[in-house]
Amino acid sequence: MAVSLRNIRCVVAYDGTEFLGFQRQAGGQTVQGVLEDAVASLTGEQVRVLGAGRTDAGVHAAGQVVAFRTASRIPVERWPYALNSRLPPSVVVTDAAEAPAQFHPRRDAVAKVYQYTIWNGRFPSPFWSRWALHVPTPLDVEAMAQAAAMLVGRHDFAAFRAAGSTPVKSTVRHLMNLAVERCPREPECVRIVARADGFLYHMVRNIAGTLLVVGQGRRPPGWVAEVLAGRRREAAGPTAPAHGLCLVRVEYG
Repeated sequence: MAVSLRNIRCVVAYDGTEFLGFQRQAGGQTVQGVLEDAVASLTGEQVRVLGAGRTDAGVHAAGQVVAFRTASRIPVERWPYALNSRLPPSVVVTDAAEAPAQFHPRRDAVAKVYQYTIWNGRFPSPFWSRWALHVPTPLDVEAMAQAAAMLVGRHDFAAFRAAGSTPVKSTVRHLMNLAVERCPREPECVRIVARADGFLYHMVRNIAGTLLVVGQGRRPPGWVAEVLAGRRREAAGPTAPAHGLCLVRVEYG
């Protein structure tokens, strides 16, 4: 008799500082790797954990969505507790549910939300150093927000795609929202929040680096529209460091 496999869908949060990224690879620790090892330790099965986003080395997540198939009959509400007992402290499963057999965390996603965080204090913060880019010079957040508004909509974001990255069928994406604001309770904290139907490689970090150029007064807000229209990566700002980026959530229909 064939074994019936369940498709377990989990929400995972992690501090990406010590990881080479989400996707398993030789030569270092990855989020996918420790999740697969945890399932193997728990059930004895060698499973493949699929993720909604292949976050890079140093990038964090508050709401990464993963799925894996298992023959285990562990009640679905027990999976977070069972996996967390076998995961390092930097990775936590916050929710689990049984998904339809055909569910795929990346292909079925309709939108993803990323946040890029900047610590805009005169001095670094020991409490934010792992999760935010320190920019000591004052930032014009209003100008950054004006520039960000020019990127909202369905556009060709070739100018914000990592140079030399793997070719894709299209560089057109629908950027539904792009907000820049100071955190209400912590004015030194500036956050850039992007929601889109998909992102190109390094797209959010390249947008963040470009908006920082505006925030530092080196370019006017309208320059960002010129960069977008020009479709040339070299015309945009630098790639912001990975540690300021976090995958906040993944949305499904």
